[in-house]
Amino acid sequence: MLKRADLIACEDTRVTGKLLKAVGADTRMQRYDDHASDNVRARLVERSCTEAVALVSDAGTPLVSDPGYRLVREARQAGASITTLPGACAAIAALTLSGLPNDRFLFAGFLPVKDKARRDMLADLGSIAATIVFYETGPRLERSLRALAELWPGREVAVARELTKLHEECRTGDALTLAEHYAAHPAKGEIVLLVGPPVPTANTHDPDVLLRDALSTMSASKAAGMVAKATGLDRKALYARAVELTAR
Repeated sequence: MLKRADLIACEDTRVTGKLLKAVGADTRMQRYDDHASDNVRARLVERSCTEAVALVSDAGTPLVSDPGYRLVREARQAGASITTLPGACAAIAALTLSGLPNDRFLFAGFLPVKDKARRDMLADLGSIAATIVFYETGPRLERSLRALAELWPGREVAVARELTKLHEECRTGDALTLAEHYAAHPAKGEIVLLVGPPVPTANTHDPDVLLRDALSTMSASKAAGMVAKATGLDRKALYARAVELTAR
């Protein structure tokens, strides 16, 4: 396909150039990413209606946390014929290695960089009965693992790193143990962070139990908000109960 295409749209021509050299293709390349202008995308869409335009990502499957969503959407709206060539995808590869339940999973992309945004996202996802799959970077991995240990205690975690490459690694355990490991051995490369579904217990839906757990690390207001998101219960009522519990 790369040899037969009239044009290849890619994130980085230097990276894709190595791929083309490996397969013996000399197809013309054009840089395209999420920062490309509307005019660049419009020209690619126009060409895709009469020529073979290939979209390539630097690694993994295009559009999975990679550029291309707007391009494919607009090309489809313009009536272009679109097909996909399935290939390596880090999220799916990590699921197969982790040993975590994979009958139901949610790909949640990258965790936010800022602490509050990360906590809010984890609070929103906390009650979902499925394995949650994130992409993460080495410099942020330890902080994300410590956030998981605080907000999702008791859940099994896996860190899959450098998948299909020379230094591939998949390490499993609880979030705090993994955080300590990567504090001592900083992770490098492309990382997939997976968290198993909540473990059902007799007290899983007991608001007082959830509030007490949350109050050990946060204020009454934040604890009420997190438990409200996880259970669907009224936030004001939970806040009043949280205040009662802290007063004891």
